[in-house]
Amino acid sequence: MTTINAYKMDGLGNDFVIIDRRKNSINLTKEKIIELGSRSNIGFDQIIFIEKEKENSFPITIFNSDGGEVSACGNGSRCVAYFLSKNLNSKEIKLKTNNRLLNAKIVSDFKVELEMGKPLLSFRDIPLSKNINTSNVTIKINNKTFTGGFCVNVGNPHIIFFTEDLDKIQIKDIGPKIESNSLFPEKVNVTFAKKINDKHFKVFHW
Repeated sequence: MTTINAYKMDGLGNDFVIIDRRKNSINLTKEKIIELGSRSNIGFDQIIFIEKEKENSFPITIFNSDGGEVSACGNGSRCVAYFLSKNLNSKEIKLKTNNRLLNAKIVSDFKVELEMGKPLLSFRDIPLSKNINTSNVTIKINNKTFTGGFCVNVGNPHIIFFTEDLDKIQIKDIGPKIESNSLFPEKVNVTFAKKINDKHFKVFHW
């Protein structure tokens, strides 16, 4: 019988199941990930597999609860780094996704800094399905139009809208519709943000 080392963790409201397969090879089908990711089961935003150390870094593989693989997740990577730091008694951890190296540093208990690497801004790199101005994107959802969207890839695609009417945004309704818009062939993380002052922003994230 194979022992599965799995851990449930939370990072800024996102919850993750982390499976350590540095010693044991554990594979889950897409159907099994969807089953486990259901809120009627274990439930998670993402499931993350830690691989054996290679070239002084730990490769990680990340899947959304719908079974689709994604390139990176900042909150999930910080959780993995924190877990490995405790396991290895190290303040600095290097993680390797399928497209970049992530440097993590434990700065205090339950606080992890993560270098996500250089942001990608071209429509091909984000990616978008057509060549448009990536700093001024318009999305139409039903009868609503959202303008001024800023697109960027920091390991995975994001779109950010800045608004003064943040509290009117129904993120659980709008988020999934923007996420699955045809403009985003690899889907997209959706953020609405309001500037509070020069150092603070309030955000709703999907």
